[in-house]
Amino acid sequence: MFRLQGTRVLAVDMTGDAVKAKNGSMVAYDGQMSFRKLTGGGEGLRGMVTRRLTGEQMAVMEVKGHGTCWFADRATEINLVSLRGEKLYVESSNLLVTDAALRTGTTFTGLRGASQGNGLFTTTVEGHGQAAIMSDGPAVVLRVTPQYPLTVDPGAYVAHQGNVRQSFQSGVTFRTFLGEGGGEAFQIRFEGDGLVYVQPSERNTIAGDL
Repeated sequence: MFRLQGTRVLAVDMTGDAVKAKNGSMVAYDGQMSFRKLTGGGEGLRGMVTRRLTGEQMAVMEVKGHGTCWFADRATEINLVSLRGEKLYVESSNLLVTDAALRTGTTFTGLRGASQGNGLFTTTVEGHGQAAIMSDGPAVVLRVTPQYPLTVDPGAYVAHQGNVRQSFQSGVTFRTFLGEGGGEAFQIRFEGDGLVYVQPSERNTIAGDL
C-alpha cells in the first residue's frame, strides 16, 4: 500500500481503508478521498492531554477512500518502516504517515529534552503495518548489538526500534571536538539489539548550552 516515488514523495494506494498522516502533508490525490482532523495525534482525550503536558506536538489527519494519495513535507527524505508487532520510537516531527491499524502513543524516554520543544517524551508506533518517517537528508540505519553499542548526537537522532536501551553520556558532544560546544553537553547511547535511524543534518539542540 505504501510506495516511494523518488525519495521525497510517498504514494499510498487505498481501497476503502485509511491512513493517519501529518496535517498538511497531502500534496495530491486521485479517486475519492475524505479527510478528517484527529485530536491528540489520533489517540483521543488521553493522548491529547499527554501531548500537551509533554510538549510532543503531533497534528494528525485521517485520510480514507479509494484511489491514490501522495504525501510529502518540506522536501524531506522519506523512509519506509515495516512493523510486525514491535514498537517504533520516533520524534513526532519525523513521523509522516502510518497505517490506520497501527497504534500511536506517547512514552517517557528520559532524553527528549535534547531537542527543543520535545520535552522528555517521544512518539511510539506499534502493531502490524507500515510507517513512513522523514529525515533531513537520506537516513542511515545503524545496527545496535550487545557487542557494539551505539552513540548518537541528539540532533541527528530520528527513530529506533528493537530491544534497545537508551541512556545519557554527559560532558561531551561531537561539537566539543570542533570547539563549537559550550557548557555541559551530552550524547545518546543505545545498547541492546535493534536499529537506530539517524539523519545527516542536525536539529538545533540545547545540548551545548546546558
